[in-house]
Amino acid sequence: MRTTALAHALAVASGLAASAAAETVHGALVFTRHGDRTTKHYGAQVLTNLGAQQLFLVGSDYRARYLDSASPNQIQGISEFQYVPAQIHASAPDQRILLDTATAFLQGLYPPLSETRPQIEGQQLANGSSVNNPLGGYQYVTLHGISADSSDAVWIKGDDECPAVARASAEFRASAEYRTRLAATRDFYRSLHPLVDDVYPSADDLSYAKAYDIFDIINVQRTHNKTSAAAQATDAQVLQLRTLADSAEFGLNYNASQPARSIHATTLAGAVWRHLNDTVSSAKGPKFSLLAGSYDTFLAFFGLANLTAASPDFYGLPDYASTMAFEVFTQRPDFRPADARVRFLFRNGTAGTLRAFPLFGAQKTDLSWDEFSDVMQTRGISTAEQWCGVCQSQAPFCAAYEVGNGGVTANAVSADSGVSRGSWIAVVVVMAVALAGNLVWAALCLLGSRKRKEQVAAAGAGKEVHSVRSHDSGSV
Repeated sequence: MRTTALAHALAVASGLAASAAAETVHGALVFTRHGDRTTKHYGAQVLTNLGAQQLFLVGSDYRARYLDSASPNQIQGISEFQYVPAQIHASAPDQRILLDTATAFLQGLYPPLSETRPQIEGQQLANGSSVNNPLGGYQYVTLHGISADSSDAVWIKGDDECPAVARASAEFRASAEYRTRLAATRDFYRSLHPLVDDVYPSADDLSYAKAYDIFDIINVQRTHNKTSAAAQATDAQVLQLRTLADSAEFGLNYNASQPARSIHATTLAGAVWRHLNDTVSSAKGPKFSLLAGSYDTFLAFFGLANLTAASPDFYGLPDYASTMAFEVFTQRPDFRPADARVRFLFRNGTAGTLRAFPLFGAQKTDLSWDEFSDVMQTRGISTAEQWCGVCQSQAPFCAAYEVGNGGVTANAVSADSGVSRGSWIAVVVVMAVALAGNLVWAALCLLGSRKRKEQVAAAGAGKEVHSVRSHDSGSV
């Protein structure tokens, strides 16, 4: 994301502290991008030590905002030092880089008790001794890893297994805008070949079509390998590469006239609403939720939420370890859903400031819960069934639904068959009972015949016949 300071954002940031004293925060959800990593070009990218430190720092900063009792934004009733499972929800796709991302963030959110509250670190045993967790009282915050085969995967990675997104993104590559940039930047990309000739054999391989990949290769090498040719790229070249990657990736992930490009933003909107609704509607709901995802979901959501109207910076890629936060607050200490409001905040990487921005083209940086809820549900996808239909997906869990041109419907008996659904159920039940009765009768006859034969044989051999008994060694 571009790092230009925004005048109105600075004004908002300065106003946050002033208004916070009159507010009570009741819950928050954070969506984070991974930190520094190895290049995507070869696949199987992993979080680097630098990336882990970035996420730890970001988690620590959110701890200072939402957990620290000295913070005016402390979430009401949240445990400041010791992790309480019912208060925290964290999930990430079952991908190493995103699981590691969430883990590092959570280490900063709830660090070892020896660093924060050593007096409550140990557990007393009956013999009077005290035992601490390993690693200085390390706190094992539960992280839910989501399998790609699970319907829950769509909430954080709604573009995976979604043909509709792939088709819509392909249309961007066929657009006049894309072709114009492809032609206009050809010479620039070809001039970079000496920097990446160990990756791309020919200068003809370099073009705007690979805008993000080329930027990513050079950016990673500049950070981790100062002797590589790519590390010799000038700041001006890297800025141009970043700007072109910004435009390419935003174009692939959002277009107001083609909603399918940002389906992954609509599923994120559904997830955010559901988590915050649990906080608003139930005292037992989580107070803090963490979701870890990728930059493409950020870009799609920037477009879906009209954040580009708040700042042109939202047309750009978010930096490593960038975060979006949604916080629920009231203007009074006690909580009533009717008084709840929601504020959106964004922080670009680790160096940026957490700033509030208006959502959906609004003039204010916060919305009433009803306003926020209505828009998020209208623009968001709320069920996996709905996602399967919009995407026309062949994901394994979509087999539970009929995917048709009009969307998705659960498999059911046709109403045109002349027999009601209730009648079909009754028929099936009667048939099942009859079949079961016949099977039981046949089994009893067979068992009785076999039993008599065994008794006769045992009597003839002078042996006792025993019933079947549990094994004497105990149950498993």
